Amino acid sequence: MGNLIKVLTRDIDNNAGNFFLDFENAQPSAAERQVWEEVNRVLAEGLVILDDLQNYKGAGEEIRQAIQSPAEERIQERAWSAVVPLVGKLKKFYEFSQKLESSLKVLLDALTSSACSPTQHLEQDQALARQFAQILHFTLRFDELKMTNPAIQNDFSYYRRTISRMRINNLVADEGNEVNNELANRMSLFYANATPMLKTLSDATTKFVSDNSDVPVENTTDCLSTMASVCKVMLETPEYRSRFASEETVMFCLRVMVGVIILYDYVHPAGAFVKTSKIDMKGCIRVLKEQPASSVEGLLNALRYTTKHLNDETTSKQIKNMLQVN
Repeated sequence: MGNLIKVLTRDIDNNAGNFFLDFENAQPSAAERQVWEEVNRVLAEGLVILDDLQNYKGAGEEIRQAIQSPAEERIQERAWSAVVPLVGKLKKFYEFSQKLESSLKVLLDALTSSACSPTQHLEQDQALARQFAQILHFTLRFDELKMTNPAIQNDFSYYRRTISRMRINNLVADEGNEVNNELANRMSLFYANATPMLKTLSDATTKFVSDNSDVPVENTTDCLSTMASVCKVMLETPEYRSRFASEETVMFCLRVMVGVIILYDYVHPAGAFVKTSKIDMKGCIRVLKEQPASSVEGLLNALRYTTKHLNDETTSKQIKNMLQVN
């Protein structure tokens, strides 16, 4: 993910120190090892999930023919045979979101403990901070791919309609093919959301804060705002950005920055856009808008449509104008 990056954190907390965020080579210490290994297994599976989603073609043509020829049993069977394995993939994606949620909570628990400040956590627990960033990168990438693939909801809708028809006609789907009704309802809610993985993480972060009342909410919000600030500094400072090995590192930082902003906006009582926010929202938006429009439109839309407080009266007109669609 590029060379070792030195980031000045003078505006982040009272420690006013320098620390390195190594998004490529950070290795777990003995203290981090157990959590790191648990989360690493999930992240490895995430690479397979993204690959499957990127190559998800859908059964649009088979479904179209089946709808046009409802009496042709052969065509109906062909459509069903095409959709069933795809729904198996959609089930796997949904079940992975639950694993990702668990991993996020494990990392938040480690990175927000009161043993030291958020900045000290990110400096000392770099391998876990890197994994936290990787989860956010995965989340934004998954949602970008999902939003541009209408076949996902079309396939699942056809599957549910066909299952309902089979039940009415007392026909039983092949053993192991069927997603039970409760799971199908949860999957429907998941895929109906424009950014399902981001919603999963936002809800999980909010629940983490409410379930851990002994941990000050500032521990979580400061961890998130620190991550946003570090990413912004790396992106806007030529000295740091010139050390990136590839453009992929730029997109990695952009996705992480947007991800932590959205989580912060859900967890902090006043949100990310209020004047007293610890996140420099104008600076973050400016960094996004300096990138090629085609590469960041999805991230800008995530800020426009998936945050909680953007349209509050406490959000300045300047920020609202910066996020207006041109």
